[in-house]
Amino acid sequence: MPREAEPSSNERAFVLQALKGNIRVDSRAFDAFRDMTLTFGDEPGVVDVRLGNTRVLTRISAEVTHPFPDRMFDGIFTITAELSPMASPAFEVGRQAEQESILSRILEKAIRRSNALDTESLCIVAGQKCWNVRADVHVLDYDGGLIDASCIAVTAALRHFRKPDVSVQGEVVTIHTLAERVPVQLSMLHHPFCVTLSFFHNGEVVLVDATLLEQQLCEAELVITANRHGEICQIAKLGGVPVDALTLLNYAEVALGKVRELDHIVSTALEQDAEKRNVGGVMTELSAENKR
Repeated sequence: MPREAEPSSNERAFVLQALKGNIRVDSRAFDAFRDMTLTFGDEPGVVDVRLGNTRVLTRISAEVTHPFPDRMFDGIFTITAELSPMASPAFEVGRQAEQESILSRILEKAIRRSNALDTESLCIVAGQKCWNVRADVHVLDYDGGLIDASCIAVTAALRHFRKPDVSVQGEVVTIHTLAERVPVQLSMLHHPFCVTLSFFHNGEVVLVDATLLEQQLCEAELVITANRHGEICQIAKLGGVPVDALTLLNYAEVALGKVRELDHIVSTALEQDAEKRNVGGVMTELSAENKR
């Protein structure tokens, strides 16, 4: 089974010694994210996130289907993550790596189980028809910070996506084309973001957004998911050195500050993209026509 190339003894000694001297190899502050860029595709719901050298592409799709028998008033929302050899030689096609399993599990808890997307709004006719929204996460390049970048990509893609407008008359369901009605946004209850903290030197040194080299040398990781309102959605402690309750609260405050920064960056990028698409105020006029 392929494995990621491990750091040499010299790299290990250099990075750990630098951290003792309060220095990161890339000269960032301990609580600083790498440069992040968001690129939106021509179709709504396609987002390309670059966090340093890590690159994640997420695509949102929707189709009309039957709801689950025990969830007649809810739509369906699923998240699938794919790690291919394109991202790293440690990933294989057809074999789920441990990193892929952890990524899928945390995204599931952070976004779907936290009810970020209002699944009741996806219901068209109770017990008969609903929207099935699917988020496909493709990792194109891997250099650490995979969970954070993937969560940013999924949240931004959900906010960017537009589904066709639907009208119901009796038992007749009509899905309107783009020429008939402007697509509508998904109903989101909150916008979660993940912040991964990496521990070194028995927890004395804690880094935000570790690179792949730093991630390979860390003693433990803590993933905190929260939204801009200060609500913590989930906390995942992936083994390693123990963390006492008071220290955990301090790290949660650090994560909340970073979540608000990420939310501001994503909101700004979405506003800029909306302005580019709204040439001459066309989308505003069409939306008003829909309301009338």
